[in-house]
Amino acid sequence: MAIRKLRYEGDPVLGKVCKEVKEMTPHLKELVQDMLETMYAAEGVGLAAPQVGVLRRIDVGEGPYVFVNPKIVETAGEQIGDEGCLSVPGKSGTVRRPEYVKTVAFDADMNPIEVEGHGLFARAMCHEFDHLDGHLYLEKVEGPLNEVSYADEDEN
Repeated sequence: MAIRKLRYEGDPVLGKVCKEVKEMTPHLKELVQDMLETMYAAEGVGLAAPQVGVLRRIDVGEGPYVFVNPKIVETAGEQIGDEGCLSVPGKSGTVRRPEYVKTVAFDADMNPIEVEGHGLFARAMCHEFDHLDGHLYLEKVEGPLNEVSYADEDEN
């Protein structure tokens, strides 16, 4: 396993649509493990493959969760809250998302899964899956972006 280099806002790879995964190869299994290690090292809660420069429909999340070729098949309700992103460090913004999300995908062994999420988990799935279609949360921010000071968090 290895920590991969994160891609940041302005990198063209973040604006591209990812390719569907047809089979889980040893290379892609290694990618999943590297993504999890990278996410935890960066203290994130989710990471999509394009954020490490790979245009495949793979996303990982704290849990850990592995979503291959995820599709949101149902949403309900609405929530408004702050979001940040490992690819947009030092900033956050207010985004409107569904309160509930149902997702179908495959796990790391290409077994079909169905995952439901409410609140923060629903928000995270929407945010991460947007990356797979070449979108950053910045496109959905309502109002100004906020500067995030990590030094303030260290003092608590």
